[in-house]
Amino acid sequence: MQDARSDMIGTPTGRTAARMLFAACVAIFAVFFAWPVLLTVTEGFSEPVAGARRAWTLRYVADVFTDPVLRRCLMHSLGLALTVTGLSVLVAVPLAILATRYEFPCRRLLVPLLLVPLVLPPFVGAIGMRHLLGRFGALNSLLGALGIIDPDHPLDFLGGARFWGVVLVQTLYLYPIVYLNVSAALANLDPTMEQAAENLGAGLGLRLRRIILPLILPGMFAGCTIVFIWSFTELGTPLMFDYYSVAPVQVFWGIQEMSTNPRPYALVAVMLSVSAGLYLAATLAFGGRGYAMTTRAMTGEAARRLGPAAGTLAAAFVAGVIAAAVLPHVGVLLTSLAAPGSWYRSVLPAQWTFEHYTGALRHPLAAGSIRNSLFYAGLATLLDIALGFTMAYLSVRVRIGGRRLLDALAMMPLAVPGLVLAFGYVAMTLRWPFPQLAAWCRSHGWDNAASLMQVTGEAPNPAMFLIIAYAMRRLPYVVRSAAAGLSQVSAELEEAAANLGASRLYTIRRVIVPLVIPNLIAGGLLAFSFAMLEVSDSLILAQTEEYYPMTKAIYALFARLGDGPYIASAMGAWGMVLLAVTLIGASMMLGKRLGAIFRM
Repeated sequence: MQDARSDMIGTPTGRTAARMLFAACVAIFAVFFAWPVLLTVTEGFSEPVAGARRAWTLRYVADVFTDPVLRRCLMHSLGLALTVTGLSVLVAVPLAILATRYEFPCRRLLVPLLLVPLVLPPFVGAIGMRHLLGRFGALNSLLGALGIIDPDHPLDFLGGARFWGVVLVQTLYLYPIVYLNVSAALANLDPTMEQAAENLGAGLGLRLRRIILPLILPGMFAGCTIVFIWSFTELGTPLMFDYYSVAPVQVFWGIQEMSTNPRPYALVAVMLSVSAGLYLAATLAFGGRGYAMTTRAMTGEAARRLGPAAGTLAAAFVAGVIAAAVLPHVGVLLTSLAAPGSWYRSVLPAQWTFEHYTGALRHPLAAGSIRNSLFYAGLATLLDIALGFTMAYLSVRVRIGGRRLLDALAMMPLAVPGLVLAFGYVAMTLRWPFPQLAAWCRSHGWDNAASLMQVTGEAPNPAMFLIIAYAMRRLPYVVRSAAAGLSQVSAELEEAAANLGASRLYTIRRVIVPLVIPNLIAGGLLAFSFAMLEVSDSLILAQTEEYYPMTKAIYALFARLGDGPYIASAMGAWGMVLLAVTLIGASMMLGKRLGAIFRM
């Protein structure tokens, strides 16, 4: 096995260039990641005193726990995250074991469909679920037609059970993240360990409890961490379900009060502390009980063919999960095809139309938001590719002190909630030097430049901060993808080019980049598509319609009467197509390494 790192950065010039690139990457993270997070925390734990000084205080954080409304919202968010994470594990682990270890009917058809939920954010899927589970929606209409319930007294799935509606949608969307991590961990297990245990008489239950689960625990924990943080801080789905008694919604409503009321800062700081605290606690709890193999799997274990009865049950279980997972997709598609007012007290829409799809491209708010998202996501992806390749190259290829720190920094955006980061960017615009820069630009008649310095207030233009937020949030995908490609390229190729007189930049441009371009494309596609449908950053940073990205326009249109919800559904369907094509392309390029991008 060749060492992926190169010793060619041995010259003084090479070492200086590598250190400058390393310093630039760290500086970017310090300004656009550490600063907004630190600013949010310090504002929540401090209060202004004489002059510009601030004094530390726990008063505002204590208010979060003493105020009955905020305390209840925080507990609801915590309960939501724990429930979604637990259900995701219960669904994903059996699916991963069946998909990687056993043959059953229709396996080749069903297993790829387990990733279908990733093509539709839960924020958009909530639109479809509302039409399916509403008081006079499709499910109640079906139950009424079957005589199970009285059609005039339908079940209130969403009115009194909004919590479970959010849990359902988020679980159906997030279980693939745990599934990908557990599947990758199972693929790395040495099958001889299980074979030896089986030869000694250990049954499936004992092997699962004593061998498989302990060894896949790190992979399962990695997926669960992302699921917990995502569901704990997810803003869009509770808003769509009118479930306002959660902490992210309270933060969303407190944006306009940030300059005068420190409570939103304190609530965000508490949410960040809970996420980080639970992560550290779980790391300590599981870290001391980790298990390791003395060998890694050199060959994959042949899938065992299940018997007729067991195979049918396995196929039914997988198919049932897929059927439940596509319900939000079906709801969105049916809503986008229904004529306004035609899907009421009926299982299917009474009238069909394709006008909403053209309306999604012609409606001023919808069309403008799509153009905005293409602009924001496009620039963010270019930044991710440039920065991500640089960080991956320094981490994988260059022998330089601190490369582990660089790799850890690249993964940090997965551990910090998007809500916290977006809130931090808003806080940045209220602190030095942005207000001063905005005032200076206005004094010189540069109003457009001044608007770029603010997210709230008069005539804000959030374009710069949206691009930065999208780039920081999706950077891990590009770094992980580029690092996987670089690890497969032997350093001897660069050494050969250097021996022939090629410069470092020429070698990177003509040798390295062409060899890892599939990985860069795959990571870039994922970064672009997920940025197009980014929710928390879009809802918080975009405050005026002129600069709405796609998801903020979907939220705004859904709240409007008339054809607004239908156009919003059509926009969600267009986004679903984008994500589906992207994930298929990335899966073809990355193969089993696709799960690595969702791992911290």
